[in-house]
Amino acid sequence: MSSESRVEEAVVAGPAPGRQSVIIVTGMSGAGRTTVGNALEDLGWYVVDNLPPQMLVPLLEVAERAGQSLPRIAVVVDVRGGSLFSELRDRVQQLKAGTHVRVLFLEANDAVLVRRFEQVRRPHPLQGEGTLLDGITEERARTAAIREQADIVVDTSELNIHQLSRTITELFSEADTPGVRVTLTSFGYKYGLPTDADIVADARFLPNPYWVPELRPGTGLDPDVSGYVLDQEGAEEFVDGYSAALLPVLAGYRRENKRHATIAVGCTGGRHRSVAIVEELAKRLRAQPGVSVSVKHRDLGRE
Repeated sequence: MSSESRVEEAVVAGPAPGRQSVIIVTGMSGAGRTTVGNALEDLGWYVVDNLPPQMLVPLLEVAERAGQSLPRIAVVVDVRGGSLFSELRDRVQQLKAGTHVRVLFLEANDAVLVRRFEQVRRPHPLQGEGTLLDGITEERARTAAIREQADIVVDTSELNIHQLSRTITELFSEADTPGVRVTLTSFGYKYGLPTDADIVADARFLPNPYWVPELRPGTGLDPDVSGYVLDQEGAEEFVDGYSAALLPVLAGYRRENKRHATIAVGCTGGRHRSVAIVEELAKRLRAQPGVSVSVKHRDLGRE
């Protein structure tokens, strides 16, 4: 667990096989509920924002009928529900009788909450005609009961949004949840660079199969074309070195909570060399823990 955050966590048994796992995210306004919802969504949770507590039971009934298509559900509940929020504690107790439910409560000290509201120039939802501190005090009173019931309490006073996201990842990611989803895409330089590429490599240093008559009609997906490309001088060294160089980059992305990376490899037309190199890089990266790889060949169908 990150030493940058203060987390109080109760021991909660895991869900029974085939049952939904539910996180109810609540706590103080300005303590980071939106950031937490986004982080959980990145981890593959189905996130419902600002749900009235009375809708929790119907939501989970629908989820159970959906089966494993909705195995992990996160519900953000806050005091904007007014009098409806007071029923949250009873609803949670009702749900815990038959579902694996955890309550995550977010809090921060008064000075930090005041500063955050002043930075975004928005009033506290409960301040009415009073001050920000009046609203914060009222919210603490209204949320005290559910805080006592919380399974996990995270104090975000000293956390920025990246540190909070990392804390949530440490708390709720499963062993099989990939740290970074990598899209490897081939492309042709004559059609332009991919606009969404984070990293671009150039395969035009290799001889072009286009100039070999028997290989010209094929693509880098064909064994004879791929073999020709990868047997060229420097090809194996490039794939070995480039895949090795990407590993610390992807590790850094995980630390910075960047969950997706697009890595592009180009050649002249995006049909032969870049396709073969991307397929080979995908094999190397798929063998790495914490990395999920998908492959796209942007210009493969072009003439």
